[in-house]
This record gives sequence, structure tokens and C-alpha cells, in this order.
Amino acid sequence: MSGFFSKLLDLLFPPRCTFCRRFLKKDEKHICARCMKTLPFTSASYKKKGEFFSVCVAPLFYRDDVRSSVLRFKFKGATNYAGCYGKLLADCIKERLGERYDLITWVPLSSARKKKRGYDQAFLLATAAALELGDVAVELLRKMVDSPAQSGLGAAEKRKANVSGVYEAADPDIINGKNILIIDDVATTGATLSECARVLLTAGAKKVLCAALAVTEGG
Repeated sequence: MSGFFSKLLDLLFPPRCTFCRRFLKKDEKHICARCMKTLPFTSASYKKKGEFFSVCVAPLFYRDDVRSSVLRFKFKGATNYAGCYGKLLADCIKERLGERYDLITWVPLSSARKKKRGYDQAFLLATAAALELGDVAVELLRKMVDSPAQSGLGAAEKRKANVSGVYEAADPDIINGKNILIIDDVATTGATLSECARVLLTAGAKKVLCAALAVTEGG
């Protein structure tokens, strides 16, 4: 897009902060200065472990403006947030995981859920993060069962049962012997990531690492 039309769009639709929705100043991009200081960033040493994945990293805790922003991204069509999220996630991955993976993939929606929503937010997030990392996201998982959303289930055991057996490996030949990074938007109990990791390991993956944009505290 030319500089003229970009400036025209900014005049007609002034860019807002991805998190608090305040109008951005000229020297701000995606995130306002206030949010850069107040967002609930995780510490550089923060790492979450799961049943079948070795580690999960995330730049943010899932609360307050982060939670509101992610909900707009997932359910309100705010797909333009993917670029901002992808940069945050890529910086976190570079800092905390380095080059310990061979392939990047994502936690997919079922075809029915994707059709209803119109997009797969985890795919957008993984693609944006991979672009920032100079890589590409590859489809390695498919969700074969349109199970209920994890967010409404509460207890960890219910979440684990809800995702059991709903995913399958998309391309075992590519998976075999690889260290794989799974990307998702939010990690709570880790049940979904663990099930996806289990499927990849069963298909021959050497190791599975995970990264989420946000994690629940104490989850």
C-alpha cells in the first residue's frame, strides 16, 4: 500500500492499541506506551511443562486487557491483531527457545468451527510468528471432532477428556524424527497442547515444544 493511502486510512480509521483500544500516537505501533509498561508480561524465566510437551513459553499472562484483546481476536473478527501478537510471540520464542525446533505448527480448529468463525485464529497467529522468525507454519494436525470449547469446562480433568482423541496427524512422513513447535493463542491447564503433543509423538516426532501468546496464572 502506498504511503498516501496508508496515511489516508490512518486519518479515516486512526489505529488503536491492540490491548487497551486507545488511539495510538505517531511514534507508537500496535501497542501504546502505557500498555508497554503495564501489560502482564511473564518473566524471561517463565516456562510451563506438560504431560507430553517438554516446555511451553508465553510472553503474557491471560488477564485484564490481554484477555479482552484475545477474545476480540478469537470471536470478534479482530484478525488484524495477528501481526502484533506474532511479533510478541516470536520475540519470546527467540529469547527462550532459540533454535530448538525443526517445524512450526498450530492447534487447529475443527472444520465446522472454522466455517462458523470464518478463520482459524491459531493458524493466523502461527503464520505471523513464523514470518517474524523467518520461517513458515506447516499443517501437521487436524481436528477431526468438533468438541465443545475448552473455556467452558473448568476442571482440568474435564478439559483433558474433552480433547482426548479429537486430533490426528496430518503428515506423519514430515513429522517423523522432528522437533516440533506447537503454537496456540492461550494455554490454561495445558490439556489441549498435551493432547496435540501426544498425537505428534505417536506419529514419530522426536520432541514437542509449545508457545502460546498468553497463559493463565497458576494454570
